[in-house]
Amino acid sequence: MNLKRTFGTILTVLGIAGLIFTGYTVMQGGSITSMIVVGILGFIFFVYGISLVKNTKDEA
Repeated sequence: MNLKRTFGTILTVLGIAGLIFTGYTVMQGGSITSMIVVGILGFIFFVYGISLVKNTKDEA
């Protein structure tokens, strides 16, 4: 089990959830501050999660 790859997957899933929540909040017309904070954190988690999964080498 590769811990970095697992952590990258968790970050990616959290990022996707944050971006989906931001989109839902935009459609509902919610608080602008909440949209900005959750959107930025979701984007950061998504990008770093993808890069962590992509740059981690498989060790058999």
